[in-house]
Amino acid sequence: MGKGGQDFGTKEAASSSFRAPDKNTYPAWAKEIRECEERFRVSVEAGLKPGEIEERRKIHGWNELEKHEGQSIWSLVIEQFNDTLVRILLAAAVISFVLAWYDGEEEKEVTAFVEPLVIFLILILNAIVGVWQENNAEKALEALKEIQSENATVVRNGRKIPNFPANELVPGDVVELKVGDKVPADMRVVRLISSTLRVEQGSLTGESEAVNKTNKAVPEDADIQGKRCMVFAGTTVVNGNCLCLVTQTGMETEIGKVHAQIHVASQSEEDTPLKKKLNDFGELLTLIIGVICALVWLINVKYFLTWEYENGWPKNFKFSFEKCTYYFKIAVALAVAAIPEGLPAVITTCLALGTRKMAQKNALVRKLPSVETLGCTTVICSDKTGTLTTNQMAVSKLVAMGSSGNTVRTFKVDGTTYNPFDGEIHDWPTGRMDSNLQMIAKIAAVCNDAGITQSEHKYVAHGMPTEAALKVLVEKMGLPEGQDVGSTSRLLRCCQRWNETERRIATLEFDRNRKSMGVVVNSSGKKSLLVKGAVENVLERSTKMQLLDGSVLQLDQSTKNLILQVLHEMSSSALRCLGFAYKDELPEFETYDGDEDHPAYKLLLDPSKYSSIESNLTFVGLVGLRDPPRGEVHQAIEDCRAAGIRVMVITGDNKNTAEAICREIGVFGSKEDISFRSLTGKDFMDLSDKKAHLRQGCGLLFSRAEPRHKQEIVKLLKEDGEVVAMTGDGVNDAPALKLADIGIAMGIAGTEVAKEASDMVLADDNFSTIVAAVGEGRSIYDNMKAFIRYMISSNMGEVASIFLTAALGIPEGLIPVQLLWVNLVTDGPPATALGFNPPDNDIMKKPPRRSNESLITAWILFRYLVIGLYVGVATVGVFIIWYTHGSFLGINLGGDGHSLVTYSQLADWGQCSSWKNFTVSPFTAGSQVISFDDNPCDYFQRGKVKATTLSLSVLVAIEMFNSLNALSEDGSLLTMPPWVNPWLLLAMSVSFGLHFLILYVPFLAQVFSIVPLSFNEWLLVLAVAFPVVLVDEVLKFVGRCTSWSQTSRKRRELKPKSE
Repeated sequence: MGKGGQDFGTKEAASSSFRAPDKNTYPAWAKEIRECEERFRVSVEAGLKPGEIEERRKIHGWNELEKHEGQSIWSLVIEQFNDTLVRILLAAAVISFVLAWYDGEEEKEVTAFVEPLVIFLILILNAIVGVWQENNAEKALEALKEIQSENATVVRNGRKIPNFPANELVPGDVVELKVGDKVPADMRVVRLISSTLRVEQGSLTGESEAVNKTNKAVPEDADIQGKRCMVFAGTTVVNGNCLCLVTQTGMETEIGKVHAQIHVASQSEEDTPLKKKLNDFGELLTLIIGVICALVWLINVKYFLTWEYENGWPKNFKFSFEKCTYYFKIAVALAVAAIPEGLPAVITTCLALGTRKMAQKNALVRKLPSVETLGCTTVICSDKTGTLTTNQMAVSKLVAMGSSGNTVRTFKVDGTTYNPFDGEIHDWPTGRMDSNLQMIAKIAAVCNDAGITQSEHKYVAHGMPTEAALKVLVEKMGLPEGQDVGSTSRLLRCCQRWNETERRIATLEFDRNRKSMGVVVNSSGKKSLLVKGAVENVLERSTKMQLLDGSVLQLDQSTKNLILQVLHEMSSSALRCLGFAYKDELPEFETYDGDEDHPAYKLLLDPSKYSSIESNLTFVGLVGLRDPPRGEVHQAIEDCRAAGIRVMVITGDNKNTAEAICREIGVFGSKEDISFRSLTGKDFMDLSDKKAHLRQGCGLLFSRAEPRHKQEIVKLLKEDGEVVAMTGDGVNDAPALKLADIGIAMGIAGTEVAKEASDMVLADDNFSTIVAAVGEGRSIYDNMKAFIRYMISSNMGEVASIFLTAALGIPEGLIPVQLLWVNLVTDGPPATALGFNPPDNDIMKKPPRRSNESLITAWILFRYLVIGLYVGVATVGVFIIWYTHGSFLGINLGGDGHSLVTYSQLADWGQCSSWKNFTVSPFTAGSQVISFDDNPCDYFQRGKVKATTLSLSVLVAIEMFNSLNALSEDGSLLTMPPWVNPWLLLAMSVSFGLHFLILYVPFLAQVFSIVPLSFNEWLLVLAVAFPVVLVDEVLKFVGRCTSWSQTSRKRRELKPKSE
C-alpha cells in the first residue's frame, strides 16, 4: 500500500498496463520539471485524467498510513503472567485453594479461603495495571495520523477541485498549495505562483526556521533538508503559493517512513534495568524455594511415609495422606513466605511518589519504570533547538555606523526570549539616541510584520521569528529624548510609536532573489523607503552611508570592506545577520497614498521591479540574531560531566550554528579542535567503525541529522551497553524516542507524536530539567534498593522460621494467611516510607551505576542471611519458650495458666496420642478460656494460638526494627538516626497499629487465628525482637571496615596509573 510513484512515464509504461514501481524511490528532486512530467505521465496544466486514477490506486493504494494491529487484550493479559515471581504465586494460590476446598470444614472455610483469594486479587490487579500500560504503546501511531492533511486543492482533467479528500491522492496528481495549507503528500514543487514559498518543516527535519522552497532541481544525494524543491506530507506552508506534483503517497512518504520506524521501535522495547534484576532475582528465588521445599519434605518424610524391613528389604509401606497434606501446606507456606508479595505495590508507590517529585521540577513522567531507568543513564542524546536553546530568536549584537566612514560601533544585547524586559543593551546611550541609532530602530520597527503577545507567563511570537526579535530589540533601544511612550499599556509600545509616526503605505515583499524586504512610509507628508535584508545584498545596492550624527556620505570600498569584515566575524559566531538601509528620494511614490489608479501601484504589482526601487540606498547598520542557548544549560552540562554522563547533541540544524552553540554551552571547549567530534549525520553513516566514534569519552555533535541517523546512533549506543536518554520534539524524533531507554519529549514545542512516543515530557522544554530528573532518578533507585533489601531480608526471616519449624518437628508456628498479612500490609508502610530517604549530597558527583549492577551483592546477601537466621530463631524460639518456660529474662509468662511441656514432647507432638496420663490445664486468651477436656493432644493444634500470636508479633516487631536498619546500607543508626526520615517513624506506627487491629478486633483475630496478648507477653516480644538492631550494627561495622580497605586498595592501584 501507499508506494511512491517511481515508474510513471517510461517508454515501456506507455501502454495501458501500469507498471509496478521499482524498489528505489524515483529522485524527483534531482530531475527537471519536464522529466518529472514525462515520468509520471501527466501535464501540470491539466492534471490526471479520470481513467488513470483507479489504475494507479490499485498499485499505490490510498494516501494514508497503515493501521498496525495491536496485541489483543487476551494476549496482553497472558503476557502479564510471564514472570517467574507471578507464576510461583499463581501456583501457590491454586494449590492453597485446592487444599482449602479439600479440608472443607465448615468453621474453617473463611480462614482457609482468605489466602488464595488475596493472592488471586494481587495477581488480577497486577495484570490490570500491566495491560493498561501496554495499551498506551500504540497511541504514538494514532497521534501521527492526526497530523496528516484531510483535504487538498487538486487539478484533475483541466479543472481545479478544492477540498478534495487528501487520502484519494495518487502519484502524478497536481496539487495547489497556499498559505496555511498542510501538505497532503510528498510532492515536487513545479511552479511558484508567488515570488516566494516558505514551509515550516522543523517537526520533520529539525530545522529551527521555516525554509524557502524552489522549483529548481538539487543534487540526487541531497539530504532531506537539502531537498529544497520538495515539500513533505504533514508540514505547513507559512508563506506563498505554488503548484506541486505528487511523487509519494501513504507509507512511502517521509512521514510514512517515520510511522514504520515507530512501529518497529515499539516492537523492540526492552525491560527496564530494575525489571531485569527482579526477573533474575525471581529465577534465583525459584531455585531457593525448590531446594528448601525439597529439604522440608526430606526431613519430614518419616512422618507421612513409614515402612518395615524384612530380610533387608523395605515392606509394609504406610502412607498418611493427612500428614502428607499438612507438609504440603508447609511447602505452600514456604512459597508464600519466600515471595515478597508486597514488592510490586511498594515499587509502584515509590515510583508514583517519584513522578510527583519530578513533576514539581517540570519533568512529567508518562511511564513509571522510566523513573528508575533515569538513574542509570550514561548518555543523553539531546536535540539543540528548543532544548539547549530557547527556540526563540534574539538579537545578540547591534552594529551601527560611527562618527566617520572607517569606524563602527558594536553593542552587545542581552536576553534570550521574546520578553522585551529580558536583558539590556550594554553601553547604551539611554534617552540620547543619535540619528543613526534612531534610523535603525525605525527600520526594525516599521519594516516588520511580526507581533508579540503575552500568554500566561510566556511571550509568544506571531509571524517570522527574526522579525519578532527585531521588535524586541526596538523595545530595548527605547525612544529618542523628548519622545514619550504615553499612557499606552501595549507590550510593544516603542514599536507602536514608530509605526504611528511612520505610516506604512506600501510593502515590497521579500523574495529569494534580492533577499530583502522594503516598506514605503509616509512621515509628515514625506515618502521614504525602509529596507532590511541579507547584509551583502543590501550593501551591494547601497551607495551612501549614514553616520552617527545623521550626516550622509558616499559609501566607499574601504567602508564596505570594514562592514563585510564585521559581517564575517558575526557569521563565524553562527549569528544570522540582517542589514538596514533607507532611501529618501522616491519620485515615483511622491504622490502615492495607496490609490490603485496611481502609476506607482503598477510598479508594486511587479516583483521584478523591486530591485530597481531598492537601489541607491543609504546603509545604516546591521544586527546579528540567533536562537540563544538557555542560561542554565552550561551548568547542567558541567553537572553531567561531574556525574559521568556524556552529552551528545543531535540536530537537524547546520553544522556551523550547532558547533558555535556547543562551544558556548560547554559541550566543546572554546579553542578545542573538534574535527573528529563534530560530524554531519551523513558523514557519520559513512564511517567504517561507527561504534569507535561513539566511544569517545567526551561530548559529540551530529548536525544535519535525519530520523534514521538518530535511530542508528541510539541503536549502536544501546548495543555497546549504554543506557540512553534521547530528547526530541518533532515527528522525526518519534522513532528514536521510542527506541531509546528513556524517550524525552518537549512539552511546549513538542508534537503530539513525540509526546506519545516518549517516556517523559519536559513541561519547560529545558535541558537542565533532564539533569535534575536524573538526580531524582538516582535518589529513587537508592531508596528502592533500601526497601527491596528490607523486604527481601524480612522474607528470608519468614523462610528461616518455617524451615526451622519443619526441621525441628514442632507444630506450625506461622500459617500462610498470617505471612500474607505481614508481607502485604505490615511491611508495606515502612517499605514505602524508605522511598522518602533524603538523597546523598554527592549523588550527582558519582559515576552512573551499571545497568547490570547487582541489586544484592554477596556481602549484602550474607548480611541478610544472618538477619534472616536471627528472625527465624527468634520467631521459632518465642514459640518454644511459651510452651516450655514459665518465665524468660525475668518476664513471667504463666499468668494465663497454660501448661508447660518439655522440648522433647513439643518436638514429638505427633506421637501425643500414645502418651500415657498426658493432661493440660485450660488457659485464658483475651476474654476466652481454651480448654482441652476431650482431647489433650489438641493443645499442640488449637492450643498453639497464643504461641502463634507471639511468633507473629515477634516477626512484626523485628521487621519494624529492621526497617530502621535499612535507612542506610552501611551507615550506623548513630550517624543516621531514625528521625532523618520522619515518614518511616509514622509508617512504623501505622504498621504496629494495623497489627493491634487484627489482635484486638475479635472478627479479624478469628480470621488470622490469633488472640490478644498481655503486657508481659508484649515485653517478651520486644526483648526478643530488639537485638536485630544490634546484630545489624555489628554487620554494618564490618561492612564499613571492608569497604574502607577496598577503597584504599583501589586508590593505591589507581595512583601509579594517574602518575
